[in-house]
Amino acid sequence: MTTTELDALRWDDAFVRTLPGEPVARPGSRQVMAASWARVAPTPVAAPRILAWSDEAAALLGLARPLDAEGATAQVLGGNQVLPAMQPFALGYGGHQFGTWAGQLGDGRALTLGEVIGPDGRSWEVQLKGAGPTPYSRRSDGRAVLRSSIREFLCSEAMHHLGVPTTRALALTATGDEVVRDMFYDGRPRAEPGAIVTRLAPTFVRFGNFELHGWRDEHELLRALADHVMARHFPQLAAGDYAAWFAEVCRRTAVMVAHWMRVGFVHGVMNTDNMSILGLTLDYGPYGWLDTFDPDFTPNTTDAANGRYRFGNQPGIAQWNLAHLARALVPLVSDGAALSAALDTYKQTFEATYRTMMLEKLGLTWTAGDDPFLVELLAIFAAAETDYTIGFHGLAAIDLTATSDDALLAPMRPAFYGEPDRDHRARLAAWIRRYAERATREPGGVEERRARMGRVNPVIVLRNYLVHQAIDRAEAGDLAPVERLLAAARRPYAADDEYADLVAQRPDWARRAAGCSALSCSS
Repeated sequence: MTTTELDALRWDDAFVRTLPGEPVARPGSRQVMAASWARVAPTPVAAPRILAWSDEAAALLGLARPLDAEGATAQVLGGNQVLPAMQPFALGYGGHQFGTWAGQLGDGRALTLGEVIGPDGRSWEVQLKGAGPTPYSRRSDGRAVLRSSIREFLCSEAMHHLGVPTTRALALTATGDEVVRDMFYDGRPRAEPGAIVTRLAPTFVRFGNFELHGWRDEHELLRALADHVMARHFPQLAAGDYAAWFAEVCRRTAVMVAHWMRVGFVHGVMNTDNMSILGLTLDYGPYGWLDTFDPDFTPNTTDAANGRYRFGNQPGIAQWNLAHLARALVPLVSDGAALSAALDTYKQTFEATYRTMMLEKLGLTWTAGDDPFLVELLAIFAAAETDYTIGFHGLAAIDLTATSDDALLAPMRPAFYGEPDRDHRARLAAWIRRYAERATREPGGVEERRARMGRVNPVIVLRNYLVHQAIDRAEAGDLAPVERLLAAARRPYAADDEYADLVAQRPDWARRAAGCSALSCSS
């Protein structure tokens, strides 16, 4: 059953009902002690209007697209009305930011309206990002700009359709207010249109929630939070088996990061407060996509000097973050060997999942001895600027029976940014010949190989320059490019002629353009 009315949904308040919080909403930023959450209401805006909507995300709640972009739904998702069944709250958490403990952080510009039980019985937290200040805001106005909100809305839904574990985005709502932001922290702030993203997740609890309670020696709160998360989201595990639960968190995190590597996604700011306890991609800030394959690529200007969160470092950072989560859980798991074994689960799961996924991108099933084969290909991609997404589609199109280097390399030419030199062409041709011999040992022949590759190699990813162009148009009042990117993102593995222009290489003008290759944490 679906409805267009938010107040007709089945709202729940399990989190605030189960866990202690600061129950009375009051203004001002502060340290919120002995609490997992703080009561907070959204701050009303001038003129809420729904700009974009995800029917697929809405179906999770049993909610249909609203008939009026400025009607009752916009009033709620814009923060101007709180329905009687809602119990809005902001989460309290800490975190390691760029490797350094930052103390209390918390939902500084996000608040959860409540939980909705969907038609299939699953529970979804409904959260507004950019709905005003909370007790955790720390010198922030709690608002978000249209630019960053479009990026989060589109990428959340694109990642879902790519098959990557992620939070979801229900709606993008304009506020009618302006927000002042210094995009690159260079002393040149400007007023931008404000917006709110409505996002969904079974829970937005993250590693940092446990870190904060552990840091403050709030051991009973730590246990209560773990018990709630386990009972609600890991019901297959025995109550109180925190080591098994941590091992499952490690496993899910490994699978998520392997997916990032598969599709060429760079999160950009893998602080522990941005790591979901469910293994979902969380908090789309200065993210980016590989154009050319470059393990050192980082889209985050804040990280430019050190590259801590660069593409190739993501697997190791996830393990580092899990190790700090393990430290927070020591009061619950006195057996250090059990925590170490769970961390080994991360390493083993990532290695196996990554290997399987990357060989699937080549249409192959892993066998002993294939690892150097894959490493060599990625080294070839990196040696001469080769588009990561287009490159794998070029490999799928190769005629493996061709004999000349030119014939073997012809399908790869659209992936090259510039003409590779003779040595590189010879190296790639030699690799393709070894690949052809290896592929003959796979069942199903050439067509089945191409079909397997097509199922895991996206045709369309939301390259930063595409989203940047859509943002420019949206700020001028034209939402059609945003809608078009959302439609294309729903079919990332389909080579639709309608979206042929979205498949091409990144244009040269976007190589170092602001908002395309480099973004800040306010992007």
